[in-house]
Amino acid sequence: MLRHFDFEPTAGQMVVLRHLSAFLLSQKDHPTYLLKGYAGTGKTTLVSMLVDTLPEIGLRFVLLAPTGRAAKVLNQYSGKAASTIHRKIYQRATMADGSVRVQRMVNKHKKTVFIVDEASMISDSGSDSQFGSSASLLDDLMDYVFEGEQCRLLLIGDQAQLPPVGLETSPALDFNFLKAAYPITTASFELQDVMRQSLDSGILSNATSLRNRLNQNLFDFPVFDLEHFQDVIAVAPENFEELLQTAFGSRDFNEAVIICRSNKRANRFNQEVRYRILGRDSELAAGDLLMVVKNNYFWLEATEQGGFIANGDLAVINRINQYEDLYDLHFADVEISLVDYPDSPAFTVKIMLDTLMAEGPSLSEKDFQDFVGRVEEDYLDITSRRQRWAEMKKNPYFNALQVKFAYALTCHKTQGGQWPKVFVDGGFLAMKEQADRNDFRWLYTAFTRATQSLFLVNFPDETYVSAEK
Repeated sequence: MLRHFDFEPTAGQMVVLRHLSAFLLSQKDHPTYLLKGYAGTGKTTLVSMLVDTLPEIGLRFVLLAPTGRAAKVLNQYSGKAASTIHRKIYQRATMADGSVRVQRMVNKHKKTVFIVDEASMISDSGSDSQFGSSASLLDDLMDYVFEGEQCRLLLIGDQAQLPPVGLETSPALDFNFLKAAYPITTASFELQDVMRQSLDSGILSNATSLRNRLNQNLFDFPVFDLEHFQDVIAVAPENFEELLQTAFGSRDFNEAVIICRSNKRANRFNQEVRYRILGRDSELAAGDLLMVVKNNYFWLEATEQGGFIANGDLAVINRINQYEDLYDLHFADVEISLVDYPDSPAFTVKIMLDTLMAEGPSLSEKDFQDFVGRVEEDYLDITSRRQRWAEMKKNPYFNALQVKFAYALTCHKTQGGQWPKVFVDGGFLAMKEQADRNDFRWLYTAFTRATQSLFLVNFPDETYVSAEK
């Protein structure tokens, strides 16, 4: 492994190399290694080294991440193909009654190391299962990996980042939880020393300050140092529109994102970008960037992208075919392309326009149940509720994609992704007398989405070590 390092490993990386050697050679049951590390500590360097080494010792590997955007980042820094967890371990199946279910596949791999990046995003809640299984995503991942012959699991993540929605901690990064919940042989290490070449980055320097405050339970300001760096900029109001024009005017969907604390704020920024920067005043337009906010198993064939469109997938509208109003909701038939799967062909779907500006992450539970009731009225001639429900599931309106504009997103929706330019809206801090752990964890996660430039928008002056702009 050392032969694949381009520079002298840190002391922490040397510990990980010794651990990885034992992990790869272990003859114990279900070997699992938990590699944690903060931003800039060298996790990506270790993964790149590992995938170059494994073929030399007769082991195969599979690279996985929780979202398409995270898999794309993993592919870029490792130079190897990466997939989402759900597209690797699940498949769509049609039942005898015509209904569609998503089932875990059988693992036929042998002597394979499954390397899972951004593991902090993986939930252990069965109620949060996105893929039709009663088990959680973490349960299904564990079962899938160790069903294979002599397979191993490497979980990688940053525990300072946001945990899955609704949880206080990230179960896939919790050594004690993993050891108690699964029949695995596990070891763990956390990289803490920021690599020397990362210290020149204002993004990583300020993220490290946030992480240090988290570790010390100190949540007061000022925190942010802008004086010594050029890649972190406090945005003056008079310069904001010009910066947005530079970031979004080229219509390169991989160039920039705005990160907000709430869907309500994201809606506002999305409308401003569409109107002021892209010149779009219609409800929807060709070229618009959308994010799917609920899994959908209807529009793709079983052989295409695993047979489903996942929550978090980014899509661009190529063409709008028609608008329709039905069931007291608004719909459009559109042709879309999935941004993070550029080799996949475009396809036509029906989308629900009502979610575009909804203040929640998707259609509210009440509105969805009302919608279900209105659809069901069209099928009341079918006396069996089970058969009626099976027919309803074939209704294209019932299966319309729920989407939101994706120029501005909440932090959870950006997690796992990276963009050259990231705008972070800190206006929520002005509404609080005292910041807390969740605020600092949110800020840390948002800051570490940026690779080149981090723009701080609406942050109170007292958050800066120097308030000069």
